[in-house]
Amino acid sequence: MPLPETTLTFLRRPNPAVMATVTSDGRPVSVATWYLIEDDGLLLLCMNDDRARLRHLKNNGHVSLTVLAADDFGTHVSVQGRVVSIKPDDGLTDIGRLSRHFLGRDYPARDRPLVTVHVEIDRWFGWSGGHPLQH
Repeated sequence: MPLPETTLTFLRRPNPAVMATVTSDGRPVSVATWYLIEDDGLLLLCMNDDRARLRHLKNNGHVSLTVLAADDFGTHVSVQGRVVSIKPDDGLTDIGRLSRHFLGRDYPARDRPLVTVHVEIDRWFGWSGGHPLQH
């Protein structure tokens, strides 16, 4: 389902976000994260290759991301989807893009292997001003 342009505009801002995964025994786990919405609509996430959330995604490819407006906790968009690819972040290119988007500078830690995860968004929900955002 394509996201409306107003929702894409919101998601393209460097707002705080929390992603949720599911453990092998069905427990939900959430963690703050950086993200990008690619031009093709895929959600990009990066993480260390030894993270528990990466294991969760490999076992159960479902993921949720809630993005909160940096200046208004009552405005947020949550997306849900499924992992479509997991690959090494060769040259740390993708984490560099994320770091520049969120911090305005290159990612400082260059000594650990990272992976890039792409997620196809299949549903979303948003809230602003006390009302649901329109699809």
